[in-house]
Amino acid sequence: MTALDLSSPVAVIGAGAMGAGIAQVAATAGHTVYVFDMSEEALDRGIGQISKFLTKSVEKGKLDEAGKEAILSRLHKVSDLKDLAPAKLVIEAIVENLDVKRKVFGELEDILSEDAILASNTSSLSITEIGATLKRPENLVGMHFFNPAPIMKLVEVIRGLATGDNIADTVFDTSVAWGKKTVFAKSTPGFIVNRVARSYYGEALRVAQEGGADYATIDACLREAGGFRMGPFELMDMIGNDVNFAVSNSVYNAYYQDPRFKPSLIQQEMVAAGRFGRKTGQGYYDYREGAEKPEPITADSFPAPQKVTVLGDSILLEPLVDLAKDAGIDLVYEEESPEIGFRIGDLLITPTNGATATEMTILTGEPTVVFDLALDYKTCSRIAIAKADQLTDIALEAAAGFFQALGKKVSIIDDCPGLVVMRTVATLANEGGDAVYQGVATPDAVDTAMQYGVNYPKGPMSWAQEVGLSLVVEVLDSLAVFYGEDRYRVSPFLRRAVIAEKDIV
Repeated sequence: MTALDLSSPVAVIGAGAMGAGIAQVAATAGHTVYVFDMSEEALDRGIGQISKFLTKSVEKGKLDEAGKEAILSRLHKVSDLKDLAPAKLVIEAIVENLDVKRKVFGELEDILSEDAILASNTSSLSITEIGATLKRPENLVGMHFFNPAPIMKLVEVIRGLATGDNIADTVFDTSVAWGKKTVFAKSTPGFIVNRVARSYYGEALRVAQEGGADYATIDACLREAGGFRMGPFELMDMIGNDVNFAVSNSVYNAYYQDPRFKPSLIQQEMVAAGRFGRKTGQGYYDYREGAEKPEPITADSFPAPQKVTVLGDSILLEPLVDLAKDAGIDLVYEEESPEIGFRIGDLLITPTNGATATEMTILTGEPTVVFDLALDYKTCSRIAIAKADQLTDIALEAAAGFFQALGKKVSIIDDCPGLVVMRTVATLANEGGDAVYQGVATPDAVDTAMQYGVNYPKGPMSWAQEVGLSLVVEVLDSLAVFYGEDRYRVSPFLRRAVIAEKDIV
């Protein structure tokens, strides 16, 4: 496998934000780059965008003036497709329309050399379908960058049914040479990132729709406990709720209305109201001048317990046990207990396994409060808890006081199965597992894609492995039973790994 030689010119079709970004990446790597657009104004704007970005890099000391001028000198504006004839790699970054892309690639085949590589930056269309009308479909590959292309590290290299292995390998190696984290994926709806990420939005929307917690609290739990850079509602507002809803519908319909990808009525209402997020001033949050962002629900301070019994022997509890020791709480150990968690008086405080606290109270015969998953219980600043419907608020006060003594903010949410972080991680891992099972990508590729494409704190496959695959499967099974829906069916990839007691990464 060999990357494209730097002496080989690269062409980019489309001078919008994405096309300009891709052109900048290729020129920065050292290629001569032809930037095509039918609009002279768009070309000027695109090159101007690149110049502005490079100027900021100079101001920050990341690039010198000579380096900036060298990159700009390698960029050439083109308004006639015939001028792209010398290019050995052409990357299309135009409107997401199958017919338009086919037309452009068809014209390029008559202009370029027979060994020239055609690449599409499509985020949703089938590479197989785009290439079906081409003379040389084996030369077509997906090369999906993420916006902004000069900053975001990930590139998904997509193989269509006809894509030549040598073509895919060359594009993969070229992407790596350009400094990108690169993964292979098979041409299926959403590829890796846009497929797996549906769960991040979908589960948050479901918890909100059921009244489990408000937007700000859900976002805070996923940021401050889950370690995600942005909560799902903040992120949807930034992306644009119209865009996110369109992608959700596209993936849902592409998978023949698989309930796992079902969009939310909340999304539909936001779009119907024109509340697209930051760009319209209103979305899940209000961005208009003078508007205040709502604070997450955080419990009042409650007394710390004097004595706590540690139940069972679980690696999951170790960070919390260490914090309890540091807080001076008197700990008693029952390592042979069938339960996992903590007991204060007759109250069981246990990590969620996907069942509600209400159900756990019946199953265990003990009054129960469940607590949510965290990326790192030792360093996280917030934990969500929920009590069984049978209990009074006194139980919540005891549980909240315990976690507050460990230095955590506590969000008390409704008794929804899997709470917030746990059900999100479980469903992300489940969708990643299905992508692996269906031959779309490897487990490592799924992890790399989600970490570098959408900045997840940990790849979902590795995260599931650390939490415990048997627990993740238990959570999904509990959700499936509670809702009675196929949405939470367990991927055979995860189920088989649990049965065989095998690691997945």
